[in-house]
Amino acid sequence: MVVASGSTVYLNCTVEDNDNSSLQWSNPTQQTLYFGAKRALRDHRIQLVQATSKELTISISNVSLADEGEYICSLFTMPVQTGKSVVTVLGVPKRPVITGYIGPVHENTVIRLKCESSGSKPAARLHWMKNKIPLHAQHFPTMEDPRDHTFTVSSLVEFNATKSDDEASVICAAEHPSITSEASISEQKIEVLYPPQAVIRASAEFPKEGMKLHLNCIGQGKPEPQLTKWMKKNGELPQHTTQEGNILTFTALNKSDAGVYICEVTNIMGSVEAPFSLTVYDKPTTPPLPSALTTTALPPSPPVLTTHLISEKSASSSNMADSVAEAAAPDPSALPHSGIDHAVIGGVVAVIVFILLCLLIVLGRYLIRHKGTYLTHEAKGSDDAPDADTAIINAEGGQASSDDKKEYFI
Repeated sequence: MVVASGSTVYLNCTVEDNDNSSLQWSNPTQQTLYFGAKRALRDHRIQLVQATSKELTISISNVSLADEGEYICSLFTMPVQTGKSVVTVLGVPKRPVITGYIGPVHENTVIRLKCESSGSKPAARLHWMKNKIPLHAQHFPTMEDPRDHTFTVSSLVEFNATKSDDEASVICAAEHPSITSEASISEQKIEVLYPPQAVIRASAEFPKEGMKLHLNCIGQGKPEPQLTKWMKKNGELPQHTTQEGNILTFTALNKSDAGVYICEVTNIMGSVEAPFSLTVYDKPTTPPLPSALTTTALPPSPPVLTTHLISEKSASSSNMADSVAEAAAPDPSALPHSGIDHAVIGGVVAVIVFILLCLLIVLGRYLIRHKGTYLTHEAKGSDDAPDADTAIINAEGGQASSDDKKEYFI
């Protein structure tokens, strides 16, 4: 059986038929450990587990490499019967030791680390990782200890340190059949020093005239950089600015504040300047508030048409034309306001034209009827006249004679 050093091994010996003969366990050096239930060797690591006529079981705790070998169980009959159990003890490698790191290193410095582990049997194997990424290693020859035949293994890794390696975890682990946990792992933290970097952040994306503005100079580096100064390119800092820590504050922006501002940060590795271009936008104007009163456009009143009666006796062609023109001309006060729909105007004009046409027709028919009546009265004077002169006289005096015939009663 195979066991790791420091563990416990159990040796069990059983027989099927026994005539009350004794069972015995002996070690590789032929020393009797137990004879039946009786302890034969004063080694407190060896304990009796079970002792009967058919079984003898013992245990050896905290086994070492010296306990490795062939153990014999004997049954004292005629002839003596024996059984063997070979115990192989694995040498557990000691926790690896990492050397070569002497403290913080500068960026772009080559780091060399050595890892060594002893006490393994068979020889352990070492492997490296940086931030859980395997590293290529150089392995040295294995050395054997002649006293207990254990082995010492060692390896070397080297890499160029960058700022991304700051706070990196470098691990050396030993692989061995006796290892079932992370007990044989060593870790080394790496600290890398590098020059600073800086950037300026503004408290407003679009700074406007009259507003308050903060410019924050943010520096990164190892060790942590410190702000050296604020400056304005091609000019001096405005008088209404204040500095507190890494922050430059404008109490009230002016158009003249526009320009390039620079902050400088430094550490033991060097210094750096960060620029920021400041643009000051116009102060926003407040639009007028909309009035709470609203007006509604009302459709215009239809134009008023004016007609004139024409006297039956005094109407003439010229008077009729004047009447038509006067009726057709709308009252200036009744003209539609600008902005009225053209369709409404067209409809009003059509109505006016239609009314005028109707008036013309009625007036024409009236004139024709009046003329016929005049001719009829003129013909009545010549019905009883013997000659033309008499007919004329009768026609002219017919109206007067009719008036003379009227009688009045009082």
